[in-house]
Order: sequence, then structure tokens, then C-alpha cells
Amino acid sequence: MSIINEISENLQKGKAKLVKEQVQTAIDEGVASKDILSALLDGMNVIGEKFKNNEVYVPEVLVAARAMNMGMQVLKPLLASDGVQAKGKVCIGTVQGDLHDIGKNLVKMMLEGKGLEVIDLGTDVSPEAFVNAAIENDCQIICCSALLTTTMGVMGDVVKAAEDAGIRDKVKIMIGGAPVSEEFCRMIGADCYTSDAASAADAAVELCK
Repeated sequence: MSIINEISENLQKGKAKLVKEQVQTAIDEGVASKDILSALLDGMNVIGEKFKNNEVYVPEVLVAARAMNMGMQVLKPLLASDGVQAKGKVCIGTVQGDLHDIGKNLVKMMLEGKGLEVIDLGTDVSPEAFVNAAIENDCQIICCSALLTTTMGVMGDVVKAAEDAGIRDKVKIMIGGAPVSEEFCRMIGADCYTSDAASAADAAVELCK
């Protein structure tokens, strides 16, 4: 089995230390950085699809994502020098007043697994902070998460803040979380709602095209 296939396989199994070693081996053997990146992303894609189909669950996704991050640590400097660009830039956070971050973290991992660069703003993020981060980092997408019915209204404020800042035509706004629905998304004028992390990542890639 080629080292590329091994990297993908071991990432799916969540063998972080091994993935890191194999990425280094592949680099030493002169494998192109974009091919190594493809192996990491392919592995994460498999996990993403399995997660969508309920074949694996959150713990498996977390260990696979950790393996991917360890591999990326080794690969990142090389990607930069080879001029390999991320597919797009996203800022993500849980809205003001809400401190839940498991869903947000899962979406972040899935986004990174699709080759997007993610700026994680954490939890309890104000509408202004979302908008400022999008402007400063030249993001194509703002992703908002909320787990409480009492905080989901802040997502509407994020849309309004983006309008006030004059970036609404340049930046897509994606929303998600337990109380959120397609109907709510339309009501506040956001661009996209998805019901799970893997679908969110697919949608984000499409929006960045």
C-alpha cells in the first residue's frame, strides 16, 4: 500500500502519531505537498460521509480530526512555500450569550477536512466580532452556531451587522444548531442552514466556489 493510502487509512482510524510520522516520511520521500494534503482530506471526507450516514459518531470524528491536525502541523509550512491555497476562508463562532461549543467544533473540523481555512472565534461572539473577523481575514463565509432558543435571535443581528458594515454582498452567512431551522434561516435573511456538521462543510465548499 502506498504511503498516501496509508495516511488516509490511519487518519480514519484516528492514529494521530502515526499520521504525523507518515506525513513526514512522505515529505522526505519527495511526495508533492498537494498529494499529501489530498490524502488527509480524503480520509476526513470518508469520516464525514460515515458521520452523515450514522456509521460513526462524534468520538470517531474527533480522533480523526486530531490525526488530521497533527498531519497538517507538519505539512502546513510546505503548503505555504509550494503556494497551495485553501479553498476558502470561513470564520465560525457560537453567538453572543451562548457558551456551547461541541457543535461548532465539529463543524470547524469538517470545514478544515474539506480544505477550508477556519478562523475560530470561540463562544459568546458578538455580531460585531463576527463581522470584524470576516473583514480582517477576508472571509467568504460567517458561520453562526446557537444551541439555545434564547440566543438564536442573535443570528439575525449578525445578518444586520453584516448589512450595516456593507459586506453583505461579499459574505455568505451560514447558521446551525439544535433550535435553528430552514424557516428561521429564511426569516432572518441568512444564506444557508444545514442540520448537521458534514452537510455544513459540503455547503460551505459550494458557497466558496
